[in-house]
Amino acid sequence: MKDKVCLVTGATSGIGLVTAMGLAQKGATVVLVGRNRERGEAALARIRDEAGSRDARFFPTDLSVQEKVRQLVRDLQDHYPRLDVLVNNAGAFFHHRQESTDGIEMTWALNVLGPFLLTRLLLERLTASAPARVLFVSSFVQRWGRIHFDNLQGTPRYNRLRAYSQSKLAVVLLSCEFARQLEGTGVTVNALDPGLVATGIISGNGSWPWVLFQSLANLMAISPAQGAQSPIHLAASPDVAAVTGQYFSRGKPVSPTPADCNPSAIRCLWEICLTMTGETDPT
Repeated sequence: MKDKVCLVTGATSGIGLVTAMGLAQKGATVVLVGRNRERGEAALARIRDEAGSRDARFFPTDLSVQEKVRQLVRDLQDHYPRLDVLVNNAGAFFHHRQESTDGIEMTWALNVLGPFLLTRLLLERLTASAPARVLFVSSFVQRWGRIHFDNLQGTPRYNRLRAYSQSKLAVVLLSCEFARQLEGTGVTVNALDPGLVATGIISGNGSWPWVLFQSLANLMAISPAQGAQSPIHLAASPDVAAVTGQYFSRGKPVSPTPADCNPSAIRCLWEICLTMTGETDPT
């Protein structure tokens, strides 16, 4: 990975941090993106110390805010003439409905529109750097998901698990469309389920059912170091250099849930994301 520039979102802890560390240890120049500046600086110091990566850099960005995504892209383009790997890892589980600065339900804004917009805005840099790779980190809960086209933002009644599983299915479907559109460009696009990882993503709510669920989940979960092996492999291994449009679970290609996996549904989702981000496809 020497001379390769790798961007990892959600890189201040958990799978994202271990992924960035693993790529840095392979010689890549890693770019970390996260919302919390203090945690980001700590992650950056750790990577520089443990991986010896003096070129690593951290950009504090809230990916749920579309203007901040656009500003991040402008900053990246100013600092890096190339981009070889984009790992869309950032995501969150929200126990209560809240809206982003743009007035969009946060699960959808952060988990779906954030990586969708970031990837679109970086496509020119990625294709110019080809061969390049794009990864979308999904979850095993995508198999429970359905795209609720008539109620993507969870109103009037918000269901946290439905919102989260819907978002994780959506990124799988969007990865398929990105892969289709980028076929022949040298840019591969894949989605992955890292497994049940002890990241604490569903913590933060005091109600006893969720505390119990978190405790049980942690007993069965693998470590972030184990969970990061899949994105590191897909980002760096020559064995998957030409693989695109696939969904990986624990490092192996599998078929995603059949729910909404038809071309018309994928295209409908794509058009919705374009509209919600103010983007347009070339005619």
